[in-house]
Amino acid sequence: MTVAEGFSTASVPDDAANLRRIVWSSVIGTAVEWYDFLIYGAATALVFNKVFFAAGDPALATIAAFGTYAVGFLARPLGAAIFGHFGDKVGRKAMLAVTIIVMGLGTFLIGLLPTYQQIGVAAPVLLVVLRFLQGIGLGGEWGGAVLMVVENAPKHRRGLFGSMVQVGNPIGNLAAIGMFALVSQLPESEFMAWGWRIPFLISVLLVGVGLWIRLRMEETPAFRQLKARNEVARMPVLDVFKYHRRPFFTAVCLKISEIAYASIAGVFVMSYATSRLGLSRGLILNGAFIASFVALFSIPLFGWMSDKLGRKTMFYASCLFSALFAFPLFWLLDTRDPTIVILTIVVAISFGQMVMFGIGAPWYSELFTARLRYTGASLGFQVGAALSGGLSPLIAASLMTWAGGATWPVSLFLIACALITAVATFVAPETANKELT
Repeated sequence: MTVAEGFSTASVPDDAANLRRIVWSSVIGTAVEWYDFLIYGAATALVFNKVFFAAGDPALATIAAFGTYAVGFLARPLGAAIFGHFGDKVGRKAMLAVTIIVMGLGTFLIGLLPTYQQIGVAAPVLLVVLRFLQGIGLGGEWGGAVLMVVENAPKHRRGLFGSMVQVGNPIGNLAAIGMFALVSQLPESEFMAWGWRIPFLISVLLVGVGLWIRLRMEETPAFRQLKARNEVARMPVLDVFKYHRRPFFTAVCLKISEIAYASIAGVFVMSYATSRLGLSRGLILNGAFIASFVALFSIPLFGWMSDKLGRKTMFYASCLFSALFAFPLFWLLDTRDPTIVILTIVVAISFGQMVMFGIGAPWYSELFTARLRYTGASLGFQVGAALSGGLSPLIAASLMTWAGGATWPVSLFLIACALITAVATFVAPETANKELT
């Protein structure tokens, strides 16, 4: 068979119905992955500092719990390197099936872990190992899910369709928060004893659904063309640092502000509001739940706007908001007014995180050539997430302890992250409505 024969019109999935199927398959599979990853964040703020660490100073236990949370982010670049390598050599589809199994296994086993009171220091050690496994899975999954859509979408709608994959994040978050809100209705003693395990154990069912969906997906035309032309990269990770250093570091810095806001407003605030302000666990979960619901609609809206206004314009606007809202974020939370607290969480996540989160999916992918796209986009996204997202709650808790409970150092940290991403936005090329390289 010739190359031309191998890519007849019938073999390339380019019709609208098939594109919709690809988009929704990616969304559902990614939602399962994010559910598995995000239930750990809620459990970190509400449970893990009590059941997996020795009794003592609550502030130190919280810092230790956020330290294990960071491990998942730090593992994500390794997952991006491993699965990016094979995603650029073997194909996008195969890696999506493997990553969802890796993620599901780590999540399910966390639900079975004995506590610190039962097995001592082995409990947090095992928790760190399983969180690392989660990070490996998500680090490899994201790039493949995004490329399945981006490499099939028309150039004038890549922002919209690429951002749709990111809708899996709020869907997974809604499921995670909803599960925790449900089990939080249990008496405190039962919730701490066994109730918190249910969201982790039930993930095995979701993984089965996600795996079935992903096995039915087709490989992207871009990768099939690379295979047919024998242009597949031999060492994608090395090639990224050899030929694509600038796009890689640009992608890393584009991620810094968004993931910092996600980690502070979505995770650290849970601990701050319940421990420092005495607000109820249910109130904060409601705020996060509403923010995720709003994101179901705002993410594709922002993606569509980026096709019309450009990726750079949207990123600049979000950076400006992130810097200006850094201090009001905590001032508004400190009012302890339930309505104000919920609105604050929704606004912070919507404009500080979701603008860049949605648009970043197509933009990171557009920075790299097809033969290195899985590795380059994944590494850029995940290294940025590790540097900022994984460490942000730990940095925030440590800064507050250093400042005697004051929040101004955390606000300055958010402003610094916004400035880094603004500089990266200036450096990055505008790729909206342009052909993929």
